[in-house]
Amino acid sequence: MYKYETHLHTAPVSRCAAVGVRETLEFYKSLGYDGVFITNHFLDGNINIDDRSMPYKDKIEFYFSDYEAGVEIGKELGIKVFCGVELSYGGTDFLVYGLDKEWFLAHPQIMEMQKTDELAFMIECGALVIQAHPFREASYINHIRLFPRHVHGIEIINACRKDEENEIAKIYAEHYGLLKFAGSDNHRASAQKKLAGVCSDEPICSVEDFIEKVKSGSTDIFTLENE
Repeated sequence: MYKYETHLHTAPVSRCAAVGVRETLEFYKSLGYDGVFITNHFLDGNINIDDRSMPYKDKIEFYFSDYEAGVEIGKELGIKVFCGVELSYGGTDFLVYGLDKEWFLAHPQIMEMQKTDELAFMIECGALVIQAHPFREASYINHIRLFPRHVHGIEIINACRKDEENEIAKIYAEHYGLLKFAGSDNHRASAQKKLAGVCSDEPICSVEDFIEKVKSGSTDIFTLENE
């Protein structure tokens, strides 16, 4: 079985991440993972940029710097590193797979779009969109927002959330016939006690391969305890 982390934050790009790329990849390699998706917070979320007046191109270059470093470190360590993005909207988050740096550089207009329009546009461009931890409760979240018509799937297991939140997410996904997804939402590498992700009987060769496997039901979800 090939294991993949699908929801992962690294420093310095994600402001809330406590661990850098190399240490994070060394941790997942030690657990026998075949690969990880680095899904740092995008420009609309908790990205580690103080100067919001920075040109869009420079922001995108910074955003993808952890992923690009990860690709090289991954080659050295023998673990695959794939690109993902976590979009945010008032505490509601979406994992997006299948769009690369060149796509984001070419489409600065997304920063002015309403979130539903942005998600629809990304899906039209071939992205896989998953709503992350849809029933998360926190002091900074004014209310829960659900987007069943603008996503492919739901993170029914988020390793950082309470069981009851994940259980409701599963019921929600089943009711709307959405894909069931899992991820750790790891910000701390080896300090993360519970992990979750996607596994496959065959190795995943690319993001496009990942999207095809997830949509076709060729993958499964898993959890494990970090001893």
